[in-house]
Amino acid sequence: MPAAHAELFSVGPDEAVVTFTSAPGERCTTRVGHHEVVTEGPRHFVSVTGLEPATEYALAVDGVAPGGPLPAAFTTLDQPVGPRLASFATANDVHFGEEECGHLGPPHEDIGPFFASPPGTPPYVETMNAAVIAEMQALGPDAVVVKGDLTDKGTDDQFAAFLAAYGTFGDALSFVRGNHDAMRDPTLAVEGAPFTVELAGCTLAVLDTVEPGRAGGRLTTDQVQWLDDLAGETVGPVLVFGHHHVWPIDAPVRPDDYFGIRPDDSEALVGVVARRENIAGYFAGHTHGNRVWREPTRGVPFVEVGTPKDYPGAWAEYRVHEGGYTQIVRRVSAPTAFDWAEHTSGQYLGLYRELARGALAERCFTQRF
Repeated sequence: MPAAHAELFSVGPDEAVVTFTSAPGERCTTRVGHHEVVTEGPRHFVSVTGLEPATEYALAVDGVAPGGPLPAAFTTLDQPVGPRLASFATANDVHFGEEECGHLGPPHEDIGPFFASPPGTPPYVETMNAAVIAEMQALGPDAVVVKGDLTDKGTDDQFAAFLAAYGTFGDALSFVRGNHDAMRDPTLAVEGAPFTVELAGCTLAVLDTVEPGRAGGRLTTDQVQWLDDLAGETVGPVLVFGHHHVWPIDAPVRPDDYFGIRPDDSEALVGVVARRENIAGYFAGHTHGNRVWREPTRGVPFVEVGTPKDYPGAWAEYRVHEGGYTQIVRRVSAPTAFDWAEHTSGQYLGLYRELARGALAERCFTQRF
C-alpha cells in the first residue's frame, strides 16, 4: 500500500512535521531540504528540527505526488524579534464524557458515519486528551488554557473527569466554559471569567462567550468594556481567549442565529481589537477546525483551533518573544491516539479531514507585536 494522507501538518521557525500512513512494516523516506528521515508503517510521524527561520525547503515523501496538503516546498515561519519570554499551550472542545463522535446536532442533521471506542477499550476522549496532556507536559508551558466544551453534556462527573486530567498542570491551568458545559447547569465551570493570566511578555485575557441554552455564543457589554479597559491600562501585548469564534464582520451574510458569537457582539469585540493596538489576537474553538479570520484594519488574527478528541488530535503551542508570537497547531503523535485520529477523519461523509485540518497558514503563523 503506498503512503496515504500525507500532510505537512505543522511548521515553525525551526521545524516541520509531516504525517502519513502506509502498510504495516513499509519503510518510507521523507526529505526536507537535505534532511532525510526513514520511518516504518503503519503510522508515520516525521519531525524535522534544526531548520532556519523564514527559509524555503523542498519537501518530498516517497511515492507521494506533491500537491494539496503536501506541497513540493514550504517556507519556515519568521522568528519574532528578541528572546523568547514565555511559552503556553491551549486546547478546546475536549468533551469529557463523549461516547460517539461524528454528530452534527439534531438527528435530522446527522449524516454520519459515527465512531465509538470498541468494547473493552478505554474511552477515546480519555485516550486522546491523555496524549495531548503528555505532549503539553513535554513542552513545559508557563500556562495552559482550555477554551471551553470541557464536557460533553455538562454533568458534574464529566467536569470532575476534566479536572482530574488537566489538573495535572496545577496552578498553570486556566479554563473557561463552552456551550456544552452549560447544557444542564448554567453555573458549571464558571470560574470568574473574564480574568487575566500574567506571563512574561504578554497578558492573557479570558472571556466567557457562553449564552446558556444556545449552541451559539454572545459577549456581554460588561465584558467588552472590561477588555477595552484592560487593554487601555496594560502596557504590553494582550492575547484574548474564549470558546466561541467571532462572526467575520466583512462577511456578506449576517445570520439571525449565528453558530459563533452573535454578530452585534462580534462587531463590538472586533471594534475593541481594531482600536486597541496592543491586542494581538483572539483565540477560540467551538468549530472543531483550524481557521483564521483577520481584522481588516490591523490584520489581527481571530483564530479557531481544532479538537483533541478526534482527527487530527489538535492542540496549540504559543511561543512569546519581545517582538511577537508564533502559533503552532500540533497533532498527537502517540500511536493509539494517532490511529484514532486517522480513523475518525472519515466523519461527515468523509469530508472531515479537509474541513478540520484547515490551511497550513491558518494553523501555523507568526504575528508581530
